[in-house]
Order: sequence, then C-alpha cells, then structure tokens
Amino acid sequence: MELQIKDVTKRFGDKIALDIPELTIEKGTLLGLVGNNGAGKTTLFRLILDLLKADSGYVLSKGVDVSKSEDWKACTGSFIDNRFLIDFLTPEEYFSFVGETYGLAKEDITVRLSAFGRFMNEEILGQKKYIRNFSAGNKQKIGIIAAMIIQPEVLILDEPFNFLDPSSQIEIRNMILKMNKERQTTVLISSHNLNYTTDISTRVVLLEKGIILKDMNNSPEAIAALNDYFIQKAND
Repeated sequence: MELQIKDVTKRFGDKIALDIPELTIEKGTLLGLVGNNGAGKTTLFRLILDLLKADSGYVLSKGVDVSKSEDWKACTGSFIDNRFLIDFLTPEEYFSFVGETYGLAKEDITVRLSAFGRFMNEEILGQKKYIRNFSAGNKQKIGIIAAMIIQPEVLILDEPFNFLDPSSQIEIRNMILKMNKERQTTVLISSHNLNYTTDISTRVVLLEKGIILKDMNNSPEAIAALNDYFIQKAND
C-alpha cells in the first residue's frame, strides 16, 4: 500500500474536522477527494503531509508514520496553496531550490521543466520578477510544476484547477493523467470541480463534516450517486 490513514481524528475547538477509522490508498491510485466547503479535504491533506498533528490515530506513507520520520518526504510532491511558495524568489530560483532539495542536478531541472512548456505558456520563465508579483493563476502553475518536477511517487494537489483558465485546466488534467499512467504515481486531488475530478479519478471519496460518506471506484453509477448527493444538498 502507498498510504494508510488509521483511526484519525482532528478537532478544532468543539468542531470535529476529521473522523476517519480507516482509509487505505494503493500504489497507482488516482483518488479524487470531493465535498463541500468545510468537509475536511484540506485538513486531511495537511495531516498526510504532517502539516497538522492528529488528535488520535496515525498516517502511514509507504509504511512510515509521517509524524515520526521524514523519510517519506523524499518521494512526495505536493501543492496546497500559494502560501507555501517562497514568493521572494523568481520562478527559476524557486524551481532550482526545490530541485536541489530533492537532489536534482541543474541540468535535470532544466530538462524536466521543458516538459511543462505548454502549461507555462511563456508566462512563467524569463519574466524577471518575483513569484509574489505573478497572478494567482500563474502562482498556481508554479506550485503545481514544482510539485511535479521531482517526479514523486505520491503527488498531492489541493484544488489544482483553481485560478486556471480553461486551456490550463485541460493541460493540468492531461499532465496528471500522464504521470499516473506512465510512472504509476499515486495521485490525490481535491476539487470543487466535480466534472474534472470524476473525469480523471479511478477512485472517488466523498467527505462530509470530516466523515467519509462514500468511497467508490469511479463508474457511471458512482458519478450519478455523487450528482444526486450534491443536488440533494443544494435543495436542503
């Protein structure tokens, strides 16, 4: 298995943010995490990445407890939001920093960045400005690229379609699918865009108030069930 969440609970004050008895994610899974605001999607990702401490339970990444070792970080790429970018660097400096942190030579970083040329659309490299001065959409692209150039075994992206124009949304969709298919990368994405999430995911998990309501292999029946759920929530 790639990831195992066991007996995990997390509270913020009196509010239960997560209560997951068990969630196992096998290698090569492309898992879409869906749910309304406050469902616990980002909280779960932060726990998997050891950015939050669980009140109880544990998260194993490749058999390693993420709260007790950093070995799992070498094979994990992630982008949660723009606050995790080092915004006083240029994109070139930031990509070099990330690549060198993961032991990549400068030549390898250059080669890997070339694969993202169409996604960058001549708006990222060579602009001679700091990340903080880029648009929200281009900051999003920088964060996603940095997570992917290390070619991780586990890739975690929180709302990857946010701030992107339609062409870039299609491009990131294709890049995620390619990495999953060619490298058997385990991918976890969360998104409010139900269509994109169900389009690319092999498995879909529905969270509501920190609890897993549905855990389904992707199928027309699963998509219909999710649509019915959100329609019902909208009508409540």
